[in-house]
Amino acid sequence: MTVIVIAGMPGAGKEEFVQVALAKGYEVVRMGDVVREEANRTGVAKNDKGVGGFANEERIRHGYDVWAKRAVLHVKSQRTVIDGSRGLMELEVFKRELSGRTALLAIHSSPNARFERLRARARFDAPKDWQEFHERDERELGWGLGSLIAMADHLIVNEGTLEDFKSRCSQCIFSLEGHEVQGC
Repeated sequence: MTVIVIAGMPGAGKEEFVQVALAKGYEVVRMGDVVREEANRTGVAKNDKGVGGFANEERIRHGYDVWAKRAVLHVKSQRTVIDGSRGLMELEVFKRELSGRTALLAIHSSPNARFERLRARARFDAPKDWQEFHERDERELGWGLGSLIAMADHLIVNEGTLEDFKSRCSQCIFSLEGHEVQGC
């Protein structure tokens, strides 16, 4: 069994993968939740720039692996998905602290599809326009997310229907559990 670390740009489909994993009995550690909890505790503004800026400041102050070090403390089972890793330094923390029992899964989707998904979900950090979306992507890529995605052990492309994507997520999990099926 391995802990599944998922990475992807905002709106790529990480949360949909998480929902499939939860239905299969996996525990989930959301790195974004770890960031938001700490930001809330310290009184940071509850918007994308406030929380994103706080996350970046913490990386600068404590190292780019700070959020992985904080998130790994929440892993209690090998049947865990870690959602939202942003860089190779974070992956190294997971590999080291979890004794190498990790698989990195990247979820990819086009910028246009991601922009529409982010706007549709209407969360507090949804981009107001294309410029804000682009700035968020640049910030995420600046943390090393592109390199992390490029180094993934497995990849799922999310450009079709939600049902198709969920089916591929389920197959991928089944494959990562060691079953002889075509997975991800």
